[in-house]
Parts: sequence; C-alpha cells; structure tokens
Amino acid sequence: MHKTYLHIALTLVFLLSSMYVAAAARLTVVVVVDGLNEQNLTQMREYWPEGGLRLLSEEAYQTSVTFPHLVYGGDECTATLLTGVTPAEHGITMNTRFVRQDRRIHDVMEDTREKGIGTWQQLSPRALTTVTLSDALRLQYGDKAKIYAIGIHPTTTLLLAGHSANACCWIGTASPRDTELRWVTSSFYKEGLPSQADAMNIDGRFDTWLARQWTPRMDIALYTKPTERESKHAFNYLSSKYMPTVPVANSMVVDLALQIQKDQQLGTDLTPDMLLLELTTETPQSSSDRFQTAEQEDLYLWLNQDLGYLIEQLTRRIGRQYLDILVMGRPLRGISDDEMEQAGLSVQRFNVERAAALCSTYLMALYGHERWVDGGYGQSIYLNRTLIEQKRMSMETMQRQVANFLMELEGIQMAYPAHEAVIDRNLAPSLNKNTTGDVVFTLQSGWRLSYNDNELLDHVIDPTPSAPILYWSGSGKAYPGEPIDALSIRTLLQ
Repeated sequence: MHKTYLHIALTLVFLLSSMYVAAAARLTVVVVVDGLNEQNLTQMREYWPEGGLRLLSEEAYQTSVTFPHLVYGGDECTATLLTGVTPAEHGITMNTRFVRQDRRIHDVMEDTREKGIGTWQQLSPRALTTVTLSDALRLQYGDKAKIYAIGIHPTTTLLLAGHSANACCWIGTASPRDTELRWVTSSFYKEGLPSQADAMNIDGRFDTWLARQWTPRMDIALYTKPTERESKHAFNYLSSKYMPTVPVANSMVVDLALQIQKDQQLGTDLTPDMLLLELTTETPQSSSDRFQTAEQEDLYLWLNQDLGYLIEQLTRRIGRQYLDILVMGRPLRGISDDEMEQAGLSVQRFNVERAAALCSTYLMALYGHERWVDGGYGQSIYLNRTLIEQKRMSMETMQRQVANFLMELEGIQMAYPAHEAVIDRNLAPSLNKNTTGDVVFTLQSGWRLSYNDNELLDHVIDPTPSAPILYWSGSGKAYPGEPIDALSIRTLLQ
C-alpha cells in the first residue's frame, strides 16, 4: 500500500515538474526591429553587461534568415516573417502601390472603407491576403485571446495586428501638414484606439516623451564608428523634431505596451495572449543598416535597455515560465552606396517613371499619339488596358513589344510580359496579381530602383540581405536543432 502511495506521489511530482518546465506560454511577445543587423549585434555585445539583447544573446535560439523574394527595405519582409509565405501570396510587395484608376501612388494599406482615428490616413490590413501570427492565435482560441499591437509606423503595425487584433496603434498626425504627434489607429479594429494610448495623448505623457533630448550615453571616444563631426561635436537631437528616428520612439512603444499588458491582464489566465511591437534602429543620419555612426551604436544601447526593461517587467508580472519572446529584424537600408563604392562596386539608379515615359513614346511611334501607358512603379510597367481594349489591339502583342523595348535600356537584366514572369524563379515570388503591372523587369547587379530623381524605391542593394531572429522561451519549448528559413518563423511558436 505504501509503495502504491509512493508511486502515485512520485508520478504527481514528475507531472507537476514537467508542467513547470514545459508550461504553455500565456503571453507571446513578437518584436519586429527595423534595421536590426546581425553584424551590429555581434559588435555591441561587449557593451551589454546586462539588458534585453544581452539576455537574448546568451539564452535565445538565434539564426539569420534570407528572403526568397526581392527586398526593397519595406514591409514585404515583415509580412513574409509573420505569414510564412511570399509576397506572391500575402500581397505586400512594397509599402506603396500604383493604382490604375488615378495613376497615382498609394499606401499599400490604404482602405477608404475605414476611417482614421486621430489621423487623416484611412488604412486597414485588408491588402494582406493571408493569415498572420496574430490571426492564427485568434482562430485557435477565439475571443478569449487578447491581442494588441503597438508600433511606430502604420504598415508595420497593421501587419503585426493582422486582421484579428483587439486593437493597435502607431505614431501619427491628424493631417498631412500637422506636426503634432500622437497615438493613432484605424476604425478597422473593434476596440478602436486603446484607452491607454488615448490617455497618453490627453494627459501630456506623449509630449513629455517628445521633449526629451537625445545625447550620447557614453563618451564619444568609446564608440567604434563616430563620424568626424561626431568626434568634434557628438550629437544632440530633440526627440519631437527627429521622431521616429530617436530612442524615445522605442521607449514610448515599450511604455504603452506595458500599460496595456497591466490593464488588460495579458498573460494572466490560461488562454494565451499576444503582444506585438515594432521597434527601430534607424537614426537621423543612417544610410546603412550597418554601423557608420556613433548615434547608430548609441541607439543599440537604448534598444538593449528598453528590451531589458520589457522582459524584466513581464517576467515579474506573469512569471518567466509563461513568457515567450520572438525578436525579428527586417532589412531597412541594407548596404549604403558609399560602402558599395568603397568595395569597388558602382551603384547606379534606374528611374522607372522615366522608363515608363520612354515606353509610352515608343508605343506612340508604333500606334499613334495616344496614352498607351498608364505609368511605371516598382518593377512594373502598367499599360492602358482600357484604351487597348477600346482600340481592339492585342494586349499580348503590346506586352511583348514593351518587354523587348525594355531589354534595350541600360540597367535592365530581364523583362517579361507579366504572365510569363513565373519562369524567373527570383522574380515570381515577389509579384502579386493585385499590384503587378503588365510588363515586369529585373535590374542588373548594382542598380537601384527609383520612382523619380529623388525617391528611392529600392533601399536595399545587398544581393542577399538577411535578418537576425532571436527566440527566447521561458515556457520551456524545445528550440529547433538547425537553422530555419524566413518562411518557417511561425513554426517557432506552434
């Protein structure tokens, strides 16, 4: 009898200990960090005696992923990491898109069916055509799961929120010409602007953050990459003037996230919740994701502190064993022109707007003085489908003629009628039928895509840009035994 009781007791102890080691995460925190670079993380590690990045470097599963599609330095990478599919499926090929109806450039998330709350922008995640991490949680646990996204930029924040978040918010203004920053959101989400964000807007805390000055945390001589100007004068930025490229942007996101977690009791019951954040490493003078200035290094010091504070507070509130954290970088600027040229590699610009005008002139010479081309954007030329149909012309013939014409332009690697682009394994994953034009092209190595003489579309000219991934599981989940790719990040949380 005693042996039986002893056996039962030992079994219970084993089960309870197993439950503790592998407890289900009650709160998953997903953090996308703009411009986070693996080389920078390695360089700065000795500067972190403690903090969030130090903890992650010592305890997290780490890998670096490349992307199976074109990388422009927009949120096409964010969408890929969050959905596990390429732009061909998730629909976010760039942060902006060309609209045939008015032949103008629009935000990829623009949605006139919704209203902005606190902002003039009408946005929603409807352009995202697949399930995200947050959507998957909602589908599994229904309304009991609590999901909140807080970010700096609208597109990134909407991608983090997905279609199913309770609420989300980002930093914006009431009108295009307004300079007064505030937390804003879209009417798409049922809770509207989180009450905690609204309170920060009203009670002056937002303005208090913005009034802060950003100066170096250390003596300027201790940084490894100070510019000549920084060595003489250091740097000094007023947060309100240089938002969101100052550390206070990250601090504000973390501050609001912790307030929402506290008020909404995220991670305090058996139903898993999710908190999704956008942070940044972009600074006012940065032209590369890799360190070129002391201010970039300094922002990593602030990022380490902010992540450390976030992890410390959440661990104290809900317990380490119930907390999972996934930190993902996204290429923002890649390698700068100067870095390329120092390596003996020339960099040139391809103006897609000018290329579209040349295509139009070419078709006018063939078919008469009509507007045969609506415009050019991204790596697409948009033909005037309405006119071609009215004239009973052959669309396929015109597509072929324009593709052949583009092949004669300097900087073009290949050009195809859109329906034939599937043969290009590098290009096809980057094209989505909702945004792609009628003729598509690729550029030769060393060429950067621009819309006009001033607006760069291709901020990343590194041929294989990568992003660091760090996954820390207090709940005791087993880490993968080998590196994973950009399409498999979601498996870490399953």
